[in-house]
Amino acid sequence: MLFDTDLLCWFERGNKKAAQVLDETAERNISVLTRMEFLQGAKNKNHLSYMESFIAEYGFIVLPLTDNIGHRALIYVEEYALSHGLRANDAIIAATAVENNLSLCSSNIKHFKPIKDLKFRPFHV
Repeated sequence: MLFDTDLLCWFERGNKKAAQVLDETAERNISVLTRMEFLQGAKNKNHLSYMESFIAEYGFIVLPLTDNIGHRALIYVEEYALSHGLRANDAIIAATAVENNLSLCSSNIKHFKPIKDLKFRPFHV
């Protein structure tokens, strides 16, 4: 399973449903973009250290950005940006899931659900 940034943020805020989803998932993956977005939310160096520890301790596999992911994300932007408001970051995360044959778990239903070749698992807060 690939997790979107929002799920990590919900977990950090103490959301029990997010914790349950993470705890019930054996293989936890995030895109390198999700890692960057998550860490970007750090309030100070101690918070950054906590966030990095969380990623490591939960055993998240950080998947790199590849040429294929970039190409697929571009296609998604062309196809879904105007009709569904898909932004570049979400396109990259969706493309990471598809290129790695993973389901994507996110509460961002509006942007991700319309993507035809994406195995989407909505997270309801």
